[in-house]
Amino acid sequence: MTTQAAASAGSDRPVSTWTAWGQWLALATMTIDHLTRYVLPAGWQLDWAGSSIGRIAFPLFAAMVAWHGLFNTRNPLRYARRILVIGLVAQLPYMMMPRASDAFILNVCFTLALGLAWGTWLRSLLARYLQGKLDVTLALGLGVSLLGWYVAGNWVEYGHRGLLLIPLLMLAFHQLHGAGEALGERLLAVTLAAPVLVVAGLMNSSDMAKSFTVATCLVVLWLAAGAHRFTPSVPSAMPRRLWLAWYPGHFMLIAAWLWASGGLG
Repeated sequence: MTTQAAASAGSDRPVSTWTAWGQWLALATMTIDHLTRYVLPAGWQLDWAGSSIGRIAFPLFAAMVAWHGLFNTRNPLRYARRILVIGLVAQLPYMMMPRASDAFILNVCFTLALGLAWGTWLRSLLARYLQGKLDVTLALGLGVSLLGWYVAGNWVEYGHRGLLLIPLLMLAFHQLHGAGEALGERLLAVTLAAPVLVVAGLMNSSDMAKSFTVATCLVVLWLAAGAHRFTPSVPSAMPRRLWLAWYPGHFMLIAAWLWASGGLG
């Protein structure tokens, strides 16, 4: 038994070994997506890589953020702020990437941070509701959060559906992990997992992209349902500095390459 598994045994927290694999896979698939989109010549006809392998990255990042925010941190909002700092550092080189539209868009770290903050807020409102605290504050809080989602969705990468994915994953993870043997609990868990797959399917236009996004969400839902216990330890854990620096760093390198090759001219 791994140290992490032993520490989690007997507690109500799931084993998070899979996230160490997820870090390597998320960075690799994201980088492949960005290289095929911004760096490699169009004549190489590698668009299929971004529409397939590249579609694994965002739902995987969202799943890891939702998982850690739900199970592995005492302060999800502080966790969201750390993600936001990475997004702030990455925003300038992100804005230098060639785009079909000149519209101002905040990078995916803002989507992840705001999605986690929203999911945490909704969980607090749900807890108040389950405690029978039905008052004006509850209704007002829900209304304000929905308004914030509607406004922010116009400014962040992956839009409204991207912001929605993390709260839905948090809800599904909680129910899948906590479901007992009773048929009613299992049916509720499956019911709450379904919206995750619907939103994942709506996030992309091509059938190939939809398939990879939905398949990624299916895998993380399966992990939450109990498969997390059987994930082996990763042979080489990702260095923390690499994990924190890769997103802004790889955009800086791509921007430097495009400038040197005349792609930003």
